[in-house]
Amino acid sequence: MRKKSDLIALLVDGDNAQAKLLKPIIEEVSKYGKVTIRRIYGDWTSPTMSSWKKVLNDVSFTPIQKFSYTTGKNSTDSSLIIDAMDILYSNTVDGFCIVSSDSDYTGLAKRIREGGIFMMGIGEKKTPNAFVQSCEIFTFCEAIVPPDEPSQPQAAKPKAISTKSPPINQRIDIGLISKAYDASSKEEEEAYISTLGLQIRRLDPSFDPRIFGYKTLTQLFSNLSGYEIFHKEINGDKVPMVRKIKI
Repeated sequence: MRKKSDLIALLVDGDNAQAKLLKPIIEEVSKYGKVTIRRIYGDWTSPTMSSWKKVLNDVSFTPIQKFSYTTGKNSTDSSLIIDAMDILYSNTVDGFCIVSSDSDYTGLAKRIREGGIFMMGIGEKKTPNAFVQSCEIFTFCEAIVPPDEPSQPQAAKPKAISTKSPPINQRIDIGLISKAYDASSKEEEEAYISTLGLQIRRLDPSFDPRIFGYKTLTQLFSNLSGYEIFHKEINGDKVPMVRKIKI
């Protein structure tokens, strides 16, 4: 988790994101710092951008007009990338969040990370893995969609994951969990849940307990076989810890 004093530029590809998720997106990004620069890119003369116009004033975003000069691919991607580089060299922010499911931002994400700057991405599950892995943290829209508002029509509503249910181990990458735990616990037989969470994100930027039906990582590990949650008192506070269950 980054310092709440960190300043973040939130740049949204309006052609490749959903207007109804704008407020949840701001809340998500605000977990990692203060969102100072807020811009949405797109052709605002196009009817497809009408949904964005309804929410702009409520969230204090600046619309950036980019006309579509050719059929198909428009200039939104290049405009956002140019602005991001200008912001990067201005040294006015500590991090970026790019909202899009487009792989065209992969190179930008890599360049930002190479500069030692926090790089976050938000997009749908269809986002190419190249862009996902180029970010320090990547959050899927499906994890932050408002209740009772599915991000897209689905043939059938997925079943809720029951507690202590064996199928959870088939859905979560247990190998990833094990590697992260070993790196977090080192020679100890326990790990701080916060440290473990950071290590999992380093191995997989898109890992999010909400994707598996849990609000927090603590809840996930409470229902994951082979591990258990306990609390240790440190400086008067009870801190959540994780340890493997000895067989």
